[in-house]
Amino acid sequence: MSLVRIDDIQVAYTDAGVGRPVVLIHGYPFNRSLWNEQVAVLSSSYRVITPDLRGFGETDSSQGPATMSRMADDVARLMDHLGIAQAVIGGLSMGGYVALAFYKQFPSRVRALVLADTRASADTEEAKQTRAQQAQKALSEGMAGIADAMLPKLLTPETVSKRPEVVKRVRDMMLKTKPEGAAAALLGMAEREDQTSLLPAITSPTLILVGAEDAITPVGDSEKMHNAIAGSRLVVIENAGHVSNLERTDEFNQNLVDFLRNAGA
Repeated sequence: MSLVRIDDIQVAYTDAGVGRPVVLIHGYPFNRSLWNEQVAVLSSSYRVITPDLRGFGETDSSQGPATMSRMADDVARLMDHLGIAQAVIGGLSMGGYVALAFYKQFPSRVRALVLADTRASADTEEAKQTRAQQAQKALSEGMAGIADAMLPKLLTPETVSKRPEVVKRVRDMMLKTKPEGAAAALLGMAEREDQTSLLPAITSPTLILVGAEDAITPVGDSEKMHNAIAGSRLVVIENAGHVSNLERTDEFNQNLVDFLRNAGA
């Protein structure tokens, strides 16, 4: 683990392997360890950077909403620090929101784009209200209640009943999240732009992955992105929910490796 000062916070990140750079951005309410299995596979051929977003993992929290554009800027500043002009940018869930914000702000820095279990559309008014309530709950009660409520939505019923090690892994990440970081991210997600109009302008090679049983960002959201991004590749991973990279690691990794090779990334 390494640290770098960006703006008002210390950002923690892992930098593994040698080769063309790949930046993987975790979702909410997780941390960079979400990508451990991907780092293990990719770092034999690529330089893989996994940051903890502001307020998550070992990165400091900050005042006010942690917007997707601010997090994208953090990623760009980290790349500057590491001497990386251009990289594959990938994100899962909230990390996908950040990846799309990154593309909008820094399109020339995106060699290729990976969008996993995410969507381009903004929150509905109802969803914004729910995020505000969750933010208050995180601050007043901590993360245990949020973890309990989210787990059945994050994983397939089969995983919940038969794979306790995956359930524990996901739950532990959520419990380790700082309540103030979770609250800031929730408010930031509620404020995020609708990126639907950006999609037709994306010219970088793009891979879209989604769990067939994703209850949070269903397959239809990925199909909309796929239809709008010319030349994109859509992979629906069977028997996986919202954290498809953990539930079906081998399939996720194989599709990711194949994409990077075919995209010349």
